[in-house]
This record gives sequence, C-alpha cells and structure tokens, in this order.
Amino acid sequence: MSATSTMSLFDKTIRRDVLISSLSAYVPLRPCTFLRSPLKTIAPPLHKKQCHLSKMTPMQSEKPPLHAARLLFPPTNSTPIRQSLPSSPLPQTASPKLPSSLSTSSLSTLSLPLTLKTSPPPLAKCSPFPFPKTSPSPSEAAATRPSELLPPPRLPDTTGPLFEHQPFIVSWNIPDLVCKRYNISLDTSPFKGVATPAKVPGQFLSLFYTDRLGLYPHVDLARRKQYNGGIPQRGNLKASMNKAREDIDYYIPSKTSQGLAVIDWEEWRPLWDRNWGTKRIYQTLSLAHLMQTNRSMSVHQATEKAKQHFEVAAKSFMSGILAMGRAMRPNYLWGFYLFPNCYNYGWSKPDYTGRCSKEVKRQNDELLWLWESSTALYPSVYLQVSLADSPKAALMVRNRVQEALRVSALSRPSGTAPVFAYMRPVFVDQNRRFLSQGDLISTIGESAAVGVSGAVLWGASADYNDQTSCAALSSYLSSTLNPYINNVTLAAQLCSNFLCRGNGRCVRKNSNSNHYLHLNPENFKILHVQNRYLVLGRPSLTDLKALSRRFTCQCYKGLNCSPRTHGELAKALEFSLKQGLYQKFHTLNKAMLDDAQQDSITKDNVKKNLKV
Repeated sequence: MSATSTMSLFDKTIRRDVLISSLSAYVPLRPCTFLRSPLKTIAPPLHKKQCHLSKMTPMQSEKPPLHAARLLFPPTNSTPIRQSLPSSPLPQTASPKLPSSLSTSSLSTLSLPLTLKTSPPPLAKCSPFPFPKTSPSPSEAAATRPSELLPPPRLPDTTGPLFEHQPFIVSWNIPDLVCKRYNISLDTSPFKGVATPAKVPGQFLSLFYTDRLGLYPHVDLARRKQYNGGIPQRGNLKASMNKAREDIDYYIPSKTSQGLAVIDWEEWRPLWDRNWGTKRIYQTLSLAHLMQTNRSMSVHQATEKAKQHFEVAAKSFMSGILAMGRAMRPNYLWGFYLFPNCYNYGWSKPDYTGRCSKEVKRQNDELLWLWESSTALYPSVYLQVSLADSPKAALMVRNRVQEALRVSALSRPSGTAPVFAYMRPVFVDQNRRFLSQGDLISTIGESAAVGVSGAVLWGASADYNDQTSCAALSSYLSSTLNPYINNVTLAAQLCSNFLCRGNGRCVRKNSNSNHYLHLNPENFKILHVQNRYLVLGRPSLTDLKALSRRFTCQCYKGLNCSPRTHGELAKALEFSLKQGLYQKFHTLNKAMLDDAQQDSITKDNVKKNLKV
C-alpha cells in the first residue's frame, strides 16, 4: 500500500490530525514528561508499513512511578463471564490500587494525575506517535456530511460479551509446540482465550476438525477414498451422533466452563449449488447413488431429487451436531468455521467494491436453519498477498463480516448471535510474510468498527515449524501485533463505557466509512512494563464527541445503551475525573505497589539492562 492509500484507512476529517483512528483529540497529556526509569514503549507509527516486522526493535522510553497512576481500565479476569455491565462506566468506589502481581494475562490503562509536584524536562524519546497530516478523501468527506447527524436506525439487540467489560476480544489459536521446543517465548498477554489447534482437551477454544467430531461423511480426492459413506445421504447419522457425544466429553470435559466451539467441516457445503470445483464430486456421487435405485428417472429428474436428498442429509448432520453441542455444553458458543461466506473475490478488478452479490445473500437466506442452530458465527477474512497494504482488503473484510452480522439477525428476536472473524497473522499464500500494520487495520480494526464480538487468530503448523519462523513470530508479537490489539480492544472498551453506558458495543453509523476504534495518539501511549502492557493516558471531551458523531450503540439484550449526548458525555468525563481519574469499575481490587516494591522493580530492570 502506498502512503496515500494507507492514509485513506484513517480518520481524516478533523483539523490537526495526528491520526491512529477515528478518535481525535487535541489536548496532549504529555504522559512522558514525568517518566523516570527505563522501560519499553511499543507502538510503531501506523503510517509506516512493514512486510517483515519481525526485524523491528522496540523504541526505548521511560516509565512513570506506578504508585502515582490511576487505573482507567482494570485488569480483566481471564475467566469468561457474561454479565450485565453497569449503566455508568465509572461507579463511585474507593481509589484503586495497582495490582502487586503483574499478570501477563491482564491489560491495564493508566492515567497520570492532573497535577504533580515536580515537572522534570520532557524526554525526547517518548513523544506521541508521529502521524502525518492528511486531507479528507472523497469517501471520508461523504461519510461526515450533515446527513450523518441523523440518528441511524436502531440496531437489534445482541448477545452480551463473553468477558465482562470486553465488547471486542482477540483470541489466540496458533500452534506453539515447535516454538516451545526451541525455548522461544510467545507473548500472548493481550489475547483473551489462548488455545492451540492441537488435540488438547479443556481449552477455551475447541476446534473440531473432521476427525474430532462424530463420523463426518466426506471424500478424500487425493487418496481416492470415501469416509463414513462419502456423502451425507450415505452417512450413519445415529452412529455419528453417538461418537460426537464421546468427542465432546473428551475435548470439553467441563460442563460449566465457557468458550468457543468451532466445527471445521470444509469438505462439502450444505447447499447443492455451492459445491463447485473439486467439491462437484459430491453432486456426482449423490446422482450416482440415486440412479442406482431409480433407473427410470431422467437425468434432470434425478438431479433435482439428488439435490433434495443431499441438502436434507447435510442439514441433519450439521444442525444435529449443533443441537448436541448446545445441549451438552450450553456455555460454549457453537458454530461452523467459514459460515457464512460472502464469496466476494475478484479484488484484482479496478472497480472492486467487496459487496456480496444478491445471489449469495439469497443462498445465505436459505441457510436460515444453520444461523438459528448456531450460537456464534465464524466467517473467515484471511488475506492473500495480492491484498497486502491495499484498501481493497478493508472492503473484502467489511462486507464479509457485515454479511455475518446480517444473517445473525435473521429470526432472532431475542438478540443476534455473536460473530468472531477468523484471521491469520501471515498471508495465506506467503506464510513467512506477516501482515503490516495497515493490514491489521483492514482486518482486526475493520471487524471491531463494524461491531463483531471478536477475532480469532489462527495459525497452521506449517507456519511456525522451525526456529526462524518462531523467532519471527515472537518479534512480530512484541513489535506490531500486540500493541495494535491492545489499542483496538481498549478503544472499543472506552467507547462502550462512555458512549454506550457500558451496556452495548460501538458500531459505525456509516458502515462504509473509514472510522476506526483506535486510541488517540496525542492522549495515549502503549508501554510494556514487567511483561505486561500498560496504556498511559485519558480521553478528552473532543475524543468522546468524535465517537458520538461516528459511532452508535448496539445494546446487549435486555439492557439500555442509548448513546450519551454531548452533554452527558461531558458529565461522565467530569464525574470520572472527580472520582480519582478513572477508577476501577469492577471488583478486582488488589494491593498497591509501595515505594519499596517500586524500587525493587527498578533495580531489577537495571540488572536486566546490565546483563543485556
């Protein structure tokens, strides 16, 4: 992507843009003015694009005294819970205390006090992220016309978040066996739910391949072999369900735990007409199976009958396995990987829009039984290298996840099903090349902005199968991916709590705009302290007003999340300041680090630096 095309993904509508996102504010916090001891600051400028980000080295900065900070967002419990969020984002509580144990599975946002007794000179290496000033593109100008001030239609209610106060999460589903063998650490602390695709029971994300759930009928073309009857009509549904019951008991032994259950059956598609290319073998075998017992039929009659038998049998296998999963492990979110699909290929064409065709939408409507049976949807937005650093990537992702959101709302009066978009940190056709920061905006950032519940980062065993690839992944996490995940998830949380009263998630008013949920780089800085990510800063009223102009709220079912007016946002911000600069809003209060502990941490950092 050229510099110009990269900028088109950012907010360009406000004067003095120093842009990472659609959040824009102009009251610099200068958080680094008071930093004293060395630590890493990690967040490369979003306007700089790297193909091989593993070669980057984090900038060095300095850290504030932790005992002088307040928590904007608390460390979240890694135990999944679905609870109603408080109507006020920041209830009155006692002043929070910084956790004494710096857990690698938690993320905190710190805001410096409004006044400090001393003001050392600012440090040159700790300036806010530099982003270029840009002018509005035609699409951005259209997205911010006066018509946008009209209230958007009310969105249907949706299922509450899997983790409390986490409207958007990113889960880890990448193999780590080879990396562990080489003793290469992978920092997964920003991820909510860390799992591996390997055959390991009891994981937050249970991934059921064809050999892990029931007796899935399919054909192996390479081996020219049929398994379990080959086609759904010839499969043994009863035997398959009996084995599936045993598989679920093995892979999800706990009946009370919560998580994601993703079924990866890709050999055939439940709609006859979608079995094209190599999948046409299922049409051929279905027709041959029918003709064996009905030789008097014409080819046309046999084809129509075979289509009917195939789709009925396919529905029985898929809806039956979902019903069993829901009954046995109701706290897991059950769905099929790749469903729904938009089939919006063709991005090589200059006029590519990414929109799903009317025919695709009509076919997806025929799968109403599948959307009603699923408790979560898992579309795929993997990128090919031809989409690297291209604005067309955002168009492809945007329309795929919007189609998933559309079908999740069909015949669901009680609330839409959550959508989790499957992504990869590398390109499908070049698995040694990592996504640039612009590509992350087009995938993770785009998904968060249109209102999905989360993303799943998946990796193949072939992606990280030697020391070099594992080292590259480790470096990419610390330099690029983790800072961006922290940025987006925290911005989504901030928007939810301030704009939506903590009772819903933020969704673009104009789905085709380029507004993103990112922290304003003038007011926030991402730091890495003691194996834990911290975000220094606080939003300004201008930030919150920008959110209200560009985003609306989708309520969690049963809750009121009507977007706050500008006046209400000002009062909410003032209230939070009076309560001690963003206090914890749930019960994870722990002991504050005292001066002795802080000195000890500082000495440890010095020792580590000397060793290096």
